[in-house]
Amino acid sequence: MKTLETSIIIKSSPARIWDRLTDFESYPEWNPFIIHIKGRPRLRERLKVTIQPPDSKTMVFRPQVTLFHKQKTFAWLGSLLIRGLFDGHHIFEIHDQGDGSCMFIHKEEFSGLLVPLFWSKININTRAGFIEMNEKLKKRCEG
Repeated sequence: MKTLETSIIIKSSPARIWDRLTDFESYPEWNPFIIHIKGRPRLRERLKVTIQPPDSKTMVFRPQVTLFHKQKTFAWLGSLLIRGLFDGHHIFEIHDQGDGSCMFIHKEEFSGLLVPLFWSKININTRAGFIEMNEKLKKRCEG
């Protein structure tokens, strides 16, 4: 398994960050990485997610929500074609710092037979997409 992890400090409450993160309808307005999500942020819900990593093709997949702890954690698990080939557990975490700010962690745990073939591209392009999304979320929450 390979993990891609990014983080950013956001001067905002967990509630405000959570509200922006789970407002899927507004993603096309601000999110340069996850450009569209259809579905509801609820445990076991099947979503339709469209991502656009920098310098990569747009990808659409149908992950299932695996974690949903309001104002704390939201995650989904997606697979390419079949489980075990190329799976991604996409995780968002909000950690209240107790000083009016939160640490926002945006990560994905990749597993499966094809991960080694794509890891270098993921580590560059997908990482850049995570960072860009984190910065836009910060701006949206602090603005």
